Amino acid sequence: MSVATSSRKASFDVVIIGAGFTGLYQLWSLRRLGLRVLAVDAASGVGGTWYWNCYPGARTDSPSNIYQYWFSDELLDEWNWTQRYAGQAESERYFNHVADRFELRKDIRLNTRVESAVWNEDASQWTLTTDQGDALEARFVVTALGPLSAPVVPPFVGHESFAGRMVHTARWPREGIDLKGKRVGVIGTGATGIQVIQSIAPEVAHLSVFQRTANYAVPMSNPSYGDAERAAIRAKYPQTREAIWTTFVGFDEQGETRPYFSIPVEERRAILERLWSDGSLRIWVAGFMEIFFDQAASDEISEFVREKIRVRIRDPKVAAKLVPQDHGFGTRRVPLENGYFEAYNRPNVDLIDLRETPIERITPKGILTSAGEIELDVIVLATGFDAGTGGLTGIDIRGRDGRSLRQEWKREVRTTMGLQIHGYPNLFTTSAPYAPAAAFCNAPTCLQHQVQWITDCIDHLVKNQRRVIEPAAETEQKWLAHHDELAAMTLVAKTKSWYTGARGYEGFEVA
Repeated sequence: MSVATSSRKASFDVVIIGAGFTGLYQLWSLRRLGLRVLAVDAASGVGGTWYWNCYPGARTDSPSNIYQYWFSDELLDEWNWTQRYAGQAESERYFNHVADRFELRKDIRLNTRVESAVWNEDASQWTLTTDQGDALEARFVVTALGPLSAPVVPPFVGHESFAGRMVHTARWPREGIDLKGKRVGVIGTGATGIQVIQSIAPEVAHLSVFQRTANYAVPMSNPSYGDAERAAIRAKYPQTREAIWTTFVGFDEQGETRPYFSIPVEERRAILERLWSDGSLRIWVAGFMEIFFDQAASDEISEFVREKIRVRIRDPKVAAKLVPQDHGFGTRRVPLENGYFEAYNRPNVDLIDLRETPIERITPKGILTSAGEIELDVIVLATGFDAGTGGLTGIDIRGRDGRSLRQEWKREVRTTMGLQIHGYPNLFTTSAPYAPAAAFCNAPTCLQHQVQWITDCIDHLVKNQRRVIEPAAETEQKWLAHHDELAAMTLVAKTKSWYTGARGYEGFEVA
């Protein structure tokens, strides 16, 4: 009998929580060591983010030749991406192909949510309980929950009274929602909100966008791929593989090496124009690194981007609200867009600035702001996540002496390189806070880095007959001090965002 259908009480060498991008690769890697491994996921299918995020317009903003696994040349050769930036459905198909291609499903238990994980000091192992009544014992636990897996619903007054339909983008029904002819409100204009707004604006009767923070966005160039384009991409895979492991944030292009202000003004502008016209995130992550460190350079580059946004919005008053002024370009998450700013030129789209007219409550008919009630049929919550911590604190994790990770992280979030936590032996984390690759990194690249390190570490422990690994408190403190020292040198640390621990609903007027 396979582990996926075994009894409710079972023992493994490793239990992996999550069967998305990280969990599938971690399962493949650890099985190759000859270990007994089980992956558990609350979803009814594999793919993680690309299972849950099936809202309108959901799409990667890492190119498909980067947003993929690199552990198998055969996989690289046989999978045919159809676009530069894959949509949700294509990404989900890819992960299902990987699960089938490498026979991973027999070691995956779906529709199963881990509720607790308790360390047994005497046995040097973890006991995990699930909502299905499972009791899973494991020497090692790897969390592959993703940094954005715990959606946040702002606690608006009157939330339960709304007579229409309310849905969070991260829990969009897989059968979809018919929005044609509906009055729709979207709360939130981050990366997800931008994708939803630009996608549904042409089909709804009326769209009300509730914006807390204006965001920069770069226009996406998303050509389709045929056989010739795929062949050209595959021919470059050796160089691409080498590049993504060595570049600043895990993409396939190095940034400009010359100091920003050493370049003549006209040439600087030409470089920015070239990066902008690429239709990718290169102007953010493969351009001038001074945008993260030098206020004067940040100001100049930010104004360049503001100019690009302003010319696409007809109404100067609307443009003034949509163009960011309170933070520099690149200090918050920069998404790609496809007609987002033009959506506000449509007669059926209104922008509500929550800094001017905050939400006071949800009513049976819609949303009441300080300026009056807006009647709606559907409310879409693009309000973000309890980033980084939410997936882990959603599980009752108990380490040495019964210490609670949930309670400790309420006081202070601490990790060692985002890979382990003092007081929680044999617990490995991915996408956790304070990892070099926690947020400001091309996720597929850096998550594979983390999986490789965890796999090598467990392999070392097993081969050398070591029972337990845990970072010392002193080691953890040194790492946090080093992290904070480096982060304080950047402009990112001075900007409020989920990078710096701000949760999705912070800034909204709520109960």
